[in-house]
Amino acid sequence: MRHLLTLEDWTPEQIAEAIATARAIKAHPAQHADVLRRKTLCMIFEKPSLRTRLSFEAGMNQMGGHAIYYDTSTSPIGAGKESIADTVRTMCRYVDVIMARLFKHEDLLEMARHSTVPIINALTNFSHPGQILADLQTIEEHKGRLAGLKLAYFGDSFNNVTHSLLFACPKMGMHLSVACPAGAAYEPDPKAFAAAQADAAKNGVRFEVTHDAAAAVRDADVVYTDSWMSYHVPKEKAGERRQIFGPYQVTGALMQQAQPDAIFLNCLPAMRGMEQTAEVIDGPQSVVFDEAENRMHMHKALMLLLLREAGTIQG
Repeated sequence: MRHLLTLEDWTPEQIAEAIATARAIKAHPAQHADVLRRKTLCMIFEKPSLRTRLSFEAGMNQMGGHAIYYDTSTSPIGAGKESIADTVRTMCRYVDVIMARLFKHEDLLEMARHSTVPIINALTNFSHPGQILADLQTIEEHKGRLAGLKLAYFGDSFNNVTHSLLFACPKMGMHLSVACPAGAAYEPDPKAFAAAQADAAKNGVRFEVTHDAAAAVRDADVVYTDSWMSYHVPKEKAGERRQIFGPYQVTGALMQQAQPDAIFLNCLPAMRGMEQTAEVIDGPQSVVFDEAENRMHMHKALMLLLLREAGTIQG
């Protein structure tokens, strides 16, 4: 059974297929209107969501299927009265595909061990592969290619978005610079770092983690940042984190040091005046709402591809 757990597990060819499929669905939605007719998606939510729930639910509906919202806070699994194994074994008797948005990546891996239907990681604390696939789709749409481009990421780098960028960008022939504060709490996980190093060497691209924002942004075609206040960060930490990450805020001045036609990405939600300034996210180089829209097209593509490979649908 093929799942989407992290992009470390996917080949460049599989990533390219997902992007091409998402772009085809976006261009010709009517041609895919009934491909998932009578198919059911279970959406497991442990973390809150706007884009994830709406994109999966709308996408499933637009392809003729049905989505069930399953909130773990009101369920036996959330109350500790049923194991992950028993929950997933039961779900697989009712639904065709499972999407899970969880805190612990280990819980996702446990689900996959017991699942007989495809599982899509819609975010864990370690990995956010669907988001980065939608990001790559957005970059390709605006730049016409991925290979040879430089992506510069700024800010909190011990997070799921950064790790997924590390698993994907060098694999797809993209140069990658990560600018963040020094220290294990702010730098990428060693596993993701090692994977990026290996893929960069294999594909002849540059990869670096630096503490110099100006060095990271130089010649960048894509500038990317993410929230400094992830869901697990207490609100009272905002002032402290503003100080720590302040040197990595994406400002108009920083954007001017990138390529003149550089695009700006943020997977949202975003806080103006924190990880980026308003002039950047609301400016002409920002493609954040194209990026948000592409979540739906990419999620449609992932469900289509995984269900087709599982033999649940034909064609």
